[in-house]
Amino acid sequence: MSQPSLTLPPTDRKAARRRRVLELLGAVAIAATFIFLVLTQPADIAGGLGSVSSIVALGGFLLGALLLIVGVLPTLPTSTVVLIPVALVLNIVLGQLMGTSGLPFYLDSIGTVLIAVLAGPAAGAATGALSSIVWSFFNPTVLPFAAGAALIGFLASVAARYGLFRRFYLAPVAGFVTGIIAGVVSAPIAAFVFGGTSGAGTGAIVSAFRAMGDTLLAAITKQALISDPMDKAIVFAIAAMLVYALPRRTTFQFPFVRRFRVLAGKEPAARNS
Repeated sequence: MSQPSLTLPPTDRKAARRRRVLELLGAVAIAATFIFLVLTQPADIAGGLGSVSSIVALGGFLLGALLLIVGVLPTLPTSTVVLIPVALVLNIVLGQLMGTSGLPFYLDSIGTVLIAVLAGPAAGAATGALSSIVWSFFNPTVLPFAAGAALIGFLASVAARYGLFRRFYLAPVAGFVTGIIAGVVSAPIAAFVFGGTSGAGTGAIVSAFRAMGDTLLAAITKQALISDPMDKAIVFAIAAMLVYALPRRTTFQFPFVRRFRVLAGKEPAARNS
């Protein structure tokens, strides 16, 4: 017997319209907060959540993530409610470990991509933003990057929707392209808000480009275009392995997977109750 879903009746067009409005408002809130950070360049945000800029960033990103979750929740199977916290922990633990490893990679979005592939763009974006929000209570420097984390979730879902997870070798390609876009988006935050990058490995690359005469933004953008595409290629490959490792009856409970034929193979036959 299949797992019960929180999906509303398809004839309820008003409810579907309200969900789309909530998702749009959530995306706008996250984008507006990102623009605020780039324009104001609040140097005090790295000091913790006690500053005004930190509170504004936390409130904006949290509002956006909550709106996305409220908008998408009626379309999700109940298993997602359990899976999202697991994805958050996976992101934070791996990201924290990689940040101190000296390697120019992050691996802090595997959980985000996993949710995005199974549950769609709103759930993926919300998971990415929530990861940065929760992580910021331990490491405030990650909070301004919540918009980029949400973007990764959205782009991973777009890749899944158009079949790039039906063939394993295409998932890293989608990750590579996502990394280029995410790197360009995150570079202004790293340059204008922090004056560099916090990771040991990525910071070394930035320092090398600065020594060659590049401006700070140019050095960080070049570093991002080196690290992020490779990082996201690895992340997408790992997420694809995790998705296919799950029982097929579990993955095909997600409406997004069924509607867009996200995964290879046929949907399992329903068992008699």
